[in-house]
Amino acid sequence: MQKDTVSWRILKDKIFKGFVILLSFVSILPLLFILFYIVKNGITSINWEFLTHLPKHIGEAGGGISNALVGTGILLIISCILAVPLGILAGIYLSEHRKGRLSYLTRLCVEVLQGIPSIVIGIIAYLWVVLSMGTFSALSGGVALGIMMLPVIVRTTEETLKLVPFELKEASLALGVPYHRTILKVILPAAMSGIVTGILLSVARVTGETAPLLFTAFGSPFMNFNIFKPISALPLLIFNYATSPYPEWHSIAWGASFVLVIFVLILNIITKLVTKRWKVQF
Repeated sequence: MQKDTVSWRILKDKIFKGFVILLSFVSILPLLFILFYIVKNGITSINWEFLTHLPKHIGEAGGGISNALVGTGILLIISCILAVPLGILAGIYLSEHRKGRLSYLTRLCVEVLQGIPSIVIGIIAYLWVVLSMGTFSALSGGVALGIMMLPVIVRTTEETLKLVPFELKEASLALGVPYHRTILKVILPAAMSGIVTGILLSVARVTGETAPLLFTAFGSPFMNFNIFKPISALPLLIFNYATSPYPEWHSIAWGASFVLVIFVLILNIITKLVTKRWKVQF
């Protein structure tokens, strides 16, 4: 009787394990199908001319996405310049002052900001920057993306700094090291892996955002390095070309989608490598 009971329990464990494995496989099927479809339709458009040339006029075959690649890079640089220092400082404050009214309000604002739809952030950036400047620009697009990056950086920085043993800070202060040098030279280096991971994840999140850029960067068919003028980006190019009635533009949109997916994939791989390289054992 006892042997039968044990056998039945082992069988139930195997059934449950198989059920979990099946559900896990089913959960990744949509991602695999999406990747397969993008690679199938986009990889045929990838060549050197596609990556280094400007878009052609309507009706002309060929053309490239070099302006969108440069524009995406400029937008990400602007957003990082605006969001990374502020996000890290806010994360340090929240980790050092875990209680208090200001900490509670700051944490609440970060959580609310993280849940705001991207199109709403685009409208806010339009009201704040575009209307003030009187023109669409890369700067306004960078502001919108920076606002979206901010809560991710703040939360990851705060949670990572909480994992740093208090003994490290206590020992540094006991040796007479000033508070600001303790934070900069002891605490931040110990938490560098999590902070860099948060930055890369926030960049990967905003790289494919389209809605905020429709209200801010607007897009441009030309190569532009002026941050005070409209600028193109991969998501904008994909949106405009995919909704056009021209088959040539559809092909370019698939190719740009492939490039964007590969870029996000590379960012995630770099995130994993950074985490492994700078992992600190406490």
